Amino acid sequence: MAGVRRLTQKDIARLAGVSQATVSLVLNGAAAGDARIPEETRERVEKVIRDTGYVADPVARRMAKGLNRILGVFTYEPAFPSDQADFFAPFMLGIEEAAQALGYDLLLFTAGSGGRRRLFDEHTRLRLADGCLIIGRSFDRDELARLMAGDYPFVAIGRRDDAGGPVPYVGADYAAAAAVMVERAVGLGHRRFAYVGNAERAESMRDRWQGFLAGLAAAGGELALHVPVEHRPADETLDAVLASGATVAFFLELADAIEVDAAARRRGLAVPGDLSIVVTGSHERTRRPPGVAFTSFGIPREEMGRQATAMLAAALAAGARPGRQVLVPCEFVEGATLGPPRAAPASRMSDKKEITT
Repeated sequence: MAGVRRLTQKDIARLAGVSQATVSLVLNGAAAGDARIPEETRERVEKVIRDTGYVADPVARRMAKGLNRILGVFTYEPAFPSDQADFFAPFMLGIEEAAQALGYDLLLFTAGSGGRRRLFDEHTRLRLADGCLIIGRSFDRDELARLMAGDYPFVAIGRRDDAGGPVPYVGADYAAAAAVMVERAVGLGHRRFAYVGNAERAESMRDRWQGFLAGLAAAGGELALHVPVEHRPADETLDAVLASGATVAFFLELADAIEVDAAARRRGLAVPGDLSIVVTGSHERTRRPPGVAFTSFGIPREEMGRQATAMLAAALAAGARPGRQVLVPCEFVEGATLGPPRAAPASRMSDKKEITT
């Protein structure tokens, strides 16, 4: 309210009948029985703090080498879009749950200019938080390198390649999950596989692709077709898959799988049977059509958020920067779009095929 000034440590000291130095010691964690502060005095100061709702100046506390008990959260994309099938909400739920359990508040950073979010924008308030959790499908490489070169504690949610050193992260084990899906398909009788999706851009995409290839090598499957461009016309993609002789198609994006599944059913093809469809987790926010349960794997977003928060808090308590890299297992989702191939396709191609346009 206008005319009401912020309480200071001097005010707390006056109300508690102690010195300002005593208030500072209490705020910075002097425990019961500390020789410098009698227990009765400490309790009196803490009661005044509770009664007045006093909050220490975060800058002053940092200068005193204390912790604000605040964790920052930064996302390179909007964290709370109106779409109900939100990609980020599970991460935020896991972060919030862990932060509350650990006694931390959260501060969401949204600074940016020109429609682009940036960690090191001119208006950034990064240092108000003790450390930061960073989420994004793709990171700004220059900002990541700058973080690694500095002393600010952070943990990335999602695996990140080294940037001047090992990036601390909690990610999903996409490679292992994709390999397991391939092994399941081979176990059902599939030998020729198609893969629809980019294999190069983000680490999560590369992990899925490498896991897919590793699964083929381990289980004896064959890559008949790779369509590295998402969002092509569904009928065009379906024609290519069928012509290649593939009996199962793996999709990076749920949106592409939905469209190809619909195109196949319009033609009277059975899914599975004539063609099986597997989704390697969705990179985008997309609603699943009613009645279609795609075989896939669940991305452990809540658990990733919880573990990343715990990792950051543990490092702050130890007075060190996080240095670990953790991959959380993905959970297989049975679905109804993967089954044994009905019969060998009438049209087969002897060579592997890749669509690049």
